[in-house]
Amino acid sequence: MSAGRQQPPPGFPPGEGRQVLLVEDESRLREMLTRAIHEMGFVPTAAPQAEAALRLLEQRGERGFDILIVDLNLPGLGGMELLEQARSRWPLTQAIVLTGFGDLEAAKQAIRLDVVDFLSKPCPLGELEVALDRARNRRLKAAGVDPASVASAKESAGPTGDDEPAETTAAPSLEELEQRHILAVLEKNHGNRTATASELGISLRKLYYRLGQYQKQGLIP
Repeated sequence: MSAGRQQPPPGFPPGEGRQVLLVEDESRLREMLTRAIHEMGFVPTAAPQAEAALRLLEQRGERGFDILIVDLNLPGLGGMELLEQARSRWPLTQAIVLTGFGDLEAAKQAIRLDVVDFLSKPCPLGELEVALDRARNRRLKAAGVDPASVASAKESAGPTGDDEPAETTAAPSLEELEQRHILAVLEKNHGNRTATASELGISLRKLYYRLGQYQKQGLIP
């Protein structure tokens, strides 16, 4: 699954530093993070397994992706093995580790592979956005581009019709994104809970539990 493509900000080199490959095997979390990464101004592509991620990297040739976000606990080829191959074959790609199974040994390995950040799930989306910005800056510097000059170019471009007002509220949490996603799928299926559970890849019992929570919060009647 890939998110809808979006153009980089005015003055930013097309595609430079904003192409993100997310590798996450949990489908609901993958969809929510893909949407969140897109809303942060990056161009995400998602893969459910390391093997699929390697194929996507290879399709892009020597350039690969600018940023790689990897869950360490993946089926088949593990996340750490993926990071090692990516570091060897695409050295300019900047990596962020996102995992619910992080431990000291994994952190040591990640540091050895020079990852940008090591985030434990569930992490606040604000922390992920900071990590993405840090990874983009490192990617630009690796390509010989001064991040400060990119920011200046963006400012000098002035406002465009596509510009949106700056966010004044905190980034939503993963729980809030999950809530929005479940309710959106429920609406899409015209309230059919069986179809909604099937599309979400969760049990009907779990869906009823979540909807019960939302009713208590006054989000649905």
